[in-house]
Amino acid sequence: MAFESSAETERFLCERLLDAAQPIAERFRALFSLRNLRGDGPRRALLQAARDPSNLLAHEAAFALGQMQDAEAIPALEGVLKDLSLHPIVRHEAAEALGAIGLEKSISLLKESLAADPAVEVQETCELALRRIEGQKNASGAESTTISPYLSVDPALPAKQGLSVEQLRELLLNEQEKMYERYAALFALRNDGGDYAVSAVIEALGVKSALLRHEVAYVLGQLQNKAASDALSGVLKNVNEHPMVRHEAAEALGSIAGN
Repeated sequence: MAFESSAETERFLCERLLDAAQPIAERFRALFSLRNLRGDGPRRALLQAARDPSNLLAHEAAFALGQMQDAEAIPALEGVLKDLSLHPIVRHEAAEALGAIGLEKSISLLKESLAADPAVEVQETCELALRRIEGQKNASGAESTTISPYLSVDPALPAKQGLSVEQLRELLLNEQEKMYERYAALFALRNDGGDYAVSAVIEALGVKSALLRHEVAYVLGQLQNKAASDALSGVLKNVNEHPMVRHEAAEALGSIAGN
């Protein structure tokens, strides 16, 4: 939720975020605070951070802009998505942010990047973003305004009610299924939150798609269920795992430990 801040506080946070001499933890604290603000200053700072030499900070800044659903950020986010000199994890978050903002003006570029971006994780994210924009357009009023119980803007709307946890598990783990449907099953399982649902989410750490695995780790961080600790620790220790999956596993373990 956005809140009012003094001009001095806003300026301090923007400067702290963009000061490369600051410890990364301090810069992240500033980023998380700016995510709760609105206006040109926070937007400009986050957009500048989305091109920071630290891929970790840059991808988090792009993610924050998507969570803010700031339409004014679209042109710069599109520039990030098109810039193949940037790390795929940053381009991926720019595509996800465009999907989260959800305006049809982004469809053309998302389609271009789906076809042309060399990174599989970026292609898959563009596919998700396109499906999310289309889903929002076709959703009923109640569906389109549904708020996540975790107050996050998710890359896919949760699968519609009526599917059992076992059906959702099978959908999530089905390697032949479309990525959007698997994401929708993931968020429905998260919202269920029961032991069997959590077990199904943990099982999905073994799927083939690195993009989906990273989202599974993110969801396990949201759930903050200690039953996931061992599996997430295994992901973090696996040096052959995709860096964005290990990153999300580390963040999830931090969330669980702090619960």
